[in-house]
Amino acid sequence: MSEAKTKAGLQDVVAGESSICLVDGKEGRLVYQGFDINDLVGKASFEEVIYLLWYGKLPNASELSALDAELKKNREIPTDVLELVKSLCNSSANPTGMEVLRTVASYLGAVDEDKSMERETHIKQATKLVAMLASVTAAVGRFKQGLDYVAPRNDLGHAANFLYMLNGKEADELSVEAFDVALILHADHEFNASTFTARCTVATMSDMYSGVTSAIGALKGPLHGGANEDVLRMMMEIDSVENAASEVRARLDNGVKVPGFGHRVYRSYDPRGLVLKRYAKQLTEQVGQTKWFAMTEITEGVVLEHFAKKGKDLKYNVDLYSGSLYNAMGIQVELFTPLFVISRVSGWTAHILEQYAHNRIIRPVADYVGPIDQQFVPIAERK
Repeated sequence: MSEAKTKAGLQDVVAGESSICLVDGKEGRLVYQGFDINDLVGKASFEEVIYLLWYGKLPNASELSALDAELKKNREIPTDVLELVKSLCNSSANPTGMEVLRTVASYLGAVDEDKSMERETHIKQATKLVAMLASVTAAVGRFKQGLDYVAPRNDLGHAANFLYMLNGKEADELSVEAFDVALILHADHEFNASTFTARCTVATMSDMYSGVTSAIGALKGPLHGGANEDVLRMMMEIDSVENAASEVRARLDNGVKVPGFGHRVYRSYDPRGLVLKRYAKQLTEQVGQTKWFAMTEITEGVVLEHFAKKGKDLKYNVDLYSGSLYNAMGIQVELFTPLFVISRVSGWTAHILEQYAHNRIIRPVADYVGPIDQQFVPIAERK
């Protein structure tokens, strides 16, 4: 038995060093490579943040142009991948978008002929994954609605192109800005479950695609991804601004967890949630779809009041207002967790690159609590 003190879920256990992301739970700060997200939102594009995560600095104009060109080159879904996605979406098993993305990430690794473990190759693979998983997510959204695939446009940025491929029309300026901001806010979050899974996978010197496939598998679990889906589904179930307060109170009184509140790390507020609330208010008002936002705001007030009476200073997190925001962009609720993927893949791949650069296989120890010194009994004598 280990003499080291164990902590369930490895909470607060330092598992390694990283320069990519700082989550300051006490102060409610999120920092990418030294930049507070509040200094990036509305100033830098998601493409610039991708470069920042991978290279540790913001790109100059020529560096950004080169990355943008590579992303655009990898947007078009190859015929074999498109047929795979279409067949999965039409399967009687009805796989979720997350299951499709997990399969596609693995397939891309199987058909990539460049097996080199050099950083240059890894950057190319990371670029392909960022571009391709966004296009595939848009295709899944189309196929699940019985619609045809929309080819990408290379005159649009990453956020604008995704909304175009999904909805079949060019999005308005505020929708593009809001989605770009959402991608930035979800890009990385230190050693969360999916990121740590990716690092564990590639620490064995497995390939980039295996790391991302593993990460998608971890994010698929409802304790990591999916809370923003749960928020909007709850709103749809209540389906009334007038009844929102009473319905949420009833859930709380019955011990039912209301999604979108609390966080494993943040002890003050989730800085991402504050930004998304602002954009959700603006966009829902612009498109005239304020119902879900209004219900969410009522929910926020009821939940915070409920816990304040118990002496608990609970705050909402990044998931609470993202549902009404994405809905206003015309994104179906089933795609909310895949949207997490197309943002977080930038962070996953940054951590994979960092793990490769300073690698040591990740092999923690367990605190053994089973029996010791049992005596073997021949099978004929066992009762």
